[in-house]
Amino acid sequence: MSETLIDREIDRDLPPAFPDHTQLPESDGTFVKNFQEHPQSIILTDSIGPVLQQRHPDGRYCIGQDSGIYWRETEPPEEGAEAPDWFYVPNVSARPEQGKYRRSYVLWRELLAPLIALEFASGSGREERDATPLIVTDEGEVQKPGKFWVYEQIVRIPYYGIYEIKNDKLEVYHLRDLSYQKMEPNQRGHYSIDPLGVELGLWQGSYQNQTQIWLRWWDSEGNLLLIGDERAELEKLRTEQERQRAETAERRAAQLAARLLAMGVDPDADDFDAGDIR
Repeated sequence: MSETLIDREIDRDLPPAFPDHTQLPESDGTFVKNFQEHPQSIILTDSIGPVLQQRHPDGRYCIGQDSGIYWRETEPPEEGAEAPDWFYVPNVSARPEQGKYRRSYVLWRELLAPLIALEFASGSGREERDATPLIVTDEGEVQKPGKFWVYEQIVRIPYYGIYEIKNDKLEVYHLRDLSYQKMEPNQRGHYSIDPLGVELGLWQGSYQNQTQIWLRWWDSEGNLLLIGDERAELEKLRTEQERQRAETAERRAAQLAARLLAMGVDPDADDFDAGDIR
């Protein structure tokens, strides 16, 4: 079975005992820790949009931003969820069959794991690298597992990235042989996400009035994937460049016509051939 599938078959028509996203909390009451996390998610989603639209012409893909992934039934329910800062799931509709919008991602309902999950660590990344396993004691007490372990052993997300914001440090892990292997960057300092044909890396620049290091996408040839504003600015520059080329060509044509007239040659004459000029 594919590594993007939960490791046991479950009928999608589950009995009422198994809740769906409309029955589970969409928040645990926590708040975003810093002012970079929200724009960081937006710049990732905006720039990769054209790639995903090309790969999913039917629109069946889902992007979560600080949204819960429910992987285990617990009480309270949110104890059985992790919320990556950004994740992408292929072949799953962003608009669920039940409910007006997707409140969370419920693994036992969808059966498909995200292809990639990214965490923006405000601190050292210790929580994001926590590989503590799920342990149930003889007394029935449950030791809460670490985020790294859940993504690796239960959800089985093929690519997992940890971006330490304050240290400008990025680590990417690839699920191989049922465990995460730390990836090495390529010659551009990027990490190849082969199933998407893109690279992930760090970029120095200004976005939403913040000039700093951002996590961004590039294509497989090392070209930065642009956000909407950048695409619009590029198109504006191209249009201006074409206009200048047209003006230059028109000006040169006028200069040539003036020279021909000075030589007594009518460039508008039917028998005029520019090839005859030496």
